[in-house]
Amino acid sequence: LPFSAVFEKKIGEMSADECEEYLTKNKTKSVLNKIIHQGYKALHLIHFFTCGEDEVRCWTIRKGTKAPGAAGTIHTDMQQGFISAEVYAYKDFKKNGSTEGGVKAAGKYHQQGRNYVVQDGDCCFFKFNKPNVGKKK
Repeated sequence: LPFSAVFEKKIGEMSADECEEYLTKNKTKSVLNKIIHQGYKALHLIHFFTCGEDEVRCWTIRKGTKAPGAAGTIHTDMQQGFISAEVYAYKDFKKNGSTEGGVKAAGKYHQQGRNYVVQDGDCCFFKFNKPNVGKKK
């Protein structure tokens, strides 16, 4: 992918409004997003999300990772004590009113076991038991 590091740095230092005006005026666009997407594709990486009341986090894993491995990306205790994953696709979330309730009402909220391969854009809630390792009696 051809790109100019000087150009990308210049527009990266601009405010959002300045950047939009500059790109429109010069009839050009940044290729940074394309570089990132192609890099993820070449490295076989995907994203999944965890959602809470006050926070949404994006996690990066290798394509083909099963649910326990994805949980382990967050914390090794989650992988070791993995029980199941409640999963829905981000596209279903957007399509059904951008609420978890909307996804459930549409029947797109699924409980998955340890053999489930996490898909790009999945929103996951992992159920796990904290392993009892190293407890003194």
